[in-house]
Amino acid sequence: MSEFRHLDELLQKFVEDGLPGCACIVAKKGEILYENYFGWADRENRKPLTRDNVFRQASLTKIAMYTTAMMLYEQGRFLMTDPIYKYFPEWRHSKKLVCHPGGGTEVVPVEHPITVKNIMNMTCGLPYHMIMGDQPVSHPTSEAMFRAMEPLMNKEHYTLREQIEAMSQVPLAFEPGTRWLYGFASELTAGLLEAICGKPAELVIKEMLFEPLGMENSANFTFGDIPQRLVKNYYLHPGKKLGDEDALYICPPELEARMVGPLGTVPGFSRVITNCWDYTKLMQMLANGGIYAGKRIMGRKTIDLMRYNTLSQELIREDFSNPYLAGYGYGYGVRTLMDKYVGHHNGSLGQFGWTGGSGTWAESDPSEGLSVVYMHNLQPNLEQYHHLRMRATVYGCME
Repeated sequence: MSEFRHLDELLQKFVEDGLPGCACIVAKKGEILYENYFGWADRENRKPLTRDNVFRQASLTKIAMYTTAMMLYEQGRFLMTDPIYKYFPEWRHSKKLVCHPGGGTEVVPVEHPITVKNIMNMTCGLPYHMIMGDQPVSHPTSEAMFRAMEPLMNKEHYTLREQIEAMSQVPLAFEPGTRWLYGFASELTAGLLEAICGKPAELVIKEMLFEPLGMENSANFTFGDIPQRLVKNYYLHPGKKLGDEDALYICPPELEARMVGPLGTVPGFSRVITNCWDYTKLMQMLANGGIYAGKRIMGRKTIDLMRYNTLSQELIREDFSNPYLAGYGYGYGVRTLMDKYVGHHNGSLGQFGWTGGSGTWAESDPSEGLSVVYMHNLQPNLEQYHHLRMRATVYGCME
């Protein structure tokens, strides 16, 4: 059996090998089993990483956002079978791209409209405008999304609703529900929160999830002293140097005062900023049947639905398959462990979670009441190297 000192040694080695800094918390049934911080929040200015530092979550935001959506689901606010045009009328007549075997493409009407289920499990056929799967823009749908987004990106400010309206004219990469494709489904889900609740998605998540859980360091934009506590987002990309600053998540001063205003005053949909301490509260709630600190936040059976695999074996093999995702299926906004052997995973079947593009990772195990939250901010995030080693060591520490 491994011991938590082995996790200390591993994370320290990450830093010695060049990772600027990293943090990890392991909790079980409300008790913190492990918590430690290594390296620097700001390496150039010799500021050590501590519990108070916050990280950009990028796509790890999805756990918080889809959890909020599932809370609305269990309140009867929507059905998975609802067509999304019920909430976004301009999506009533969606079209799809058909690629012919002999070459050439054709745009035709979809056979079935996009449903809420399709945006909850990423089968709606829309990538992000920057990438198609793991590849740079090269697919007609992704290129069309880039063209649709370009006028918005040239504006000083645009809303999530404007973005959703612009994307409604983009031909889908496939018939809804027939393939899995990571991307714009998340923006549509954020839009669903707004349409149902009549306020910015960021406020819905804050009021329904962050505030009840006491996640005081968590938000979609910087606030208070968060800019001073935000770790540097380090880069390894050609043409960038470690420590280059970025403007992501920084709310323009003229908009900050309007964050509590009516729907339509928030630019786009920004990803969450938080720390290991706060995110552990969320992951512990999910690991312990919807209860945190004696307070019920959501239903246990709703969490079971959220982590239930929605993809066929064919889709897992063709669309949801790479060494990092090995052994997992996909539920509603989260991956879920289905095969320990294929995934080389020494945890439990049914564990679920997700990852962020700057190196954050979180997973909950309801069978053990266990959660693991790990964070660093580095691009490229080198997730396969760091996360899989850390994951194996953490679960080796469990009795």
